[in-house]
Amino acid sequence: MSRRLFLKNKNNPVINPKDMPGDIMYTLNPGAIKHNGEYIIMMDAATAHGPIVFWLARSSNGVNFSIDAEPPKWPSCSSDYKECCVYDPRITRIDDEYLIMFASASKEFGTSLGLVKTKDFVEFERIEQERIESPIRNGVIFPEKINGRYARLDRPMKGERERSNMFISYSDDLVHWIDPKPVMDTRPGSWDRYKIGGGAVPIKTDRGWLEIYHGVADTCNGFIYSLGVVLLDLEDPSKVIARGEDAALWPEHDYELTGRVPNVVFTCNAILEKNRTVKIYYGAADTSIGLAEANLDELIEACHKKNAYLGKFFS
Repeated sequence: MSRRLFLKNKNNPVINPKDMPGDIMYTLNPGAIKHNGEYIIMMDAATAHGPIVFWLARSSNGVNFSIDAEPPKWPSCSSDYKECCVYDPRITRIDDEYLIMFASASKEFGTSLGLVKTKDFVEFERIEQERIESPIRNGVIFPEKINGRYARLDRPMKGERERSNMFISYSDDLVHWIDPKPVMDTRPGSWDRYKIGGGAVPIKTDRGWLEIYHGVADTCNGFIYSLGVVLLDLEDPSKVIARGEDAALWPEHDYELTGRVPNVVFTCNAILEKNRTVKIYYGAADTSIGLAEANLDELIEACHKKNAYLGKFFS
């Protein structure tokens, strides 16, 4: 086997439920950003008595995290939308604001996308979204406007177990999202054959938008969630320049194979360092959080190579 793209931290998992205050059973699927030189993770935290809530952790070195004593005060929705659960936040910085897009569940509307903004990760303000009838998840806002409009990757869905693909939508005001276009489909016989969706906030490079996305394979005993890489056109991100054939990160260790949802690695973030290292914090088996690192240039090259890092290991 060739050298791995992503190297997992030897101290993984870097955040466990036992590290959390209170009765947190699972920690998973964090958004992450670097703010004023500090690494900030916004993770899903599942409690013993209620739904998932968001919880913040902070670090000076990106490995050792201090967990906030309590979850942030999350802004409420308008009176006609009763949000009962939030999860999978993606944090995008545009100018001096951070936009946090996340899955928002309600009994009336099912699963849709919510949006909150902050400047300091202390005070948060809700941006009300236009409600649509069809479920939609995996909303990822690009870090700059494209042709004068906000852009996001998303995944329209018919149901949790329905095959689904990645789309892109646009907005003038962050409220109404229009002009959806397909970006890419699942691939029969591959590690991403059942479902795909946006993962990290795209990284702008001189060769295209680098997107670290998640893919799902169906097996006789359930699903396997892995991560892959794709390059999208800078001016029209609905166009795929190159898509890596192999998975870039996959579940293999006990903490990724066993947990609330087994056989899962899932990311909502990517932090590009000055030395061109890309850090991702990822949910492992929907139970804990791991850290993996790769070189930006190698991730870009992997989009163009076939069977470069891992053979077709799913049958």
